[in-house]
Order: sequence, then C-alpha cells, then structure tokens
Amino acid sequence: MKKVMVLVGLMMCSLPALANGDAQAGEQKAAMCVACHGATGKVSVPMYPNLAGQNEKYLEHSLQAYKKGERSGGQAEIMKAYVSGLSDEDISNLAAYYSSMKP
Repeated sequence: MKKVMVLVGLMMCSLPALANGDAQAGEQKAAMCVACHGATGKVSVPMYPNLAGQNEKYLEHSLQAYKKGERSGGQAEIMKAYVSGLSDEDISNLAAYYSSMKP
C-alpha cells in the first residue's frame, strides 16, 4: 500500500509537467466562451462554472468529455456543440489559457 501511495504522489507531482497547451493560442479561441464563462473566466451567472485558475489537465479532460458526448445533464449538449469543432490542440490551448488566469 505504501508503494502505491508513493506512486500516486509522484504521478500527481508530474501533472504540471504533462501540461503542454499554449495559453496565448487559447486566448484566441476563448472568445466563444466569454458569453457564459466571462471575459476573465469568472461568471456572473451562478449556473456556469468559473474557469479561471482551474487545473489545466482537468479542463482539458472535461472539454474532451463534452466533445465525445461522455457528459450529460445541465449544459452538456450546449457544451458539446461549442467544442465539437475544436481540435485536440485547441482544447489543450483553451485549458492552458484558463488555468493560467488568476482564480
């Protein structure tokens, strides 16, 4: 069990190293996100999540899940429509952009 915990800890430490999106390129793609998630990644309508300062890999995983139709409920269908035309690189860049913002 101790070995597993050490391994998990090492994997968690390596997550930032795995992030590889381009925040500047993500800023260009973020224009379509502003209506719901705000210009600064902070919302004024509570039904939408704040994106500013979120973990990059979490955001990337979430966007991929919307794109693949793996999320349902809430605004999932709207999100799927928004992200369906994004490439994997676009998604990585958006995740980098929002994670680089101050929460």
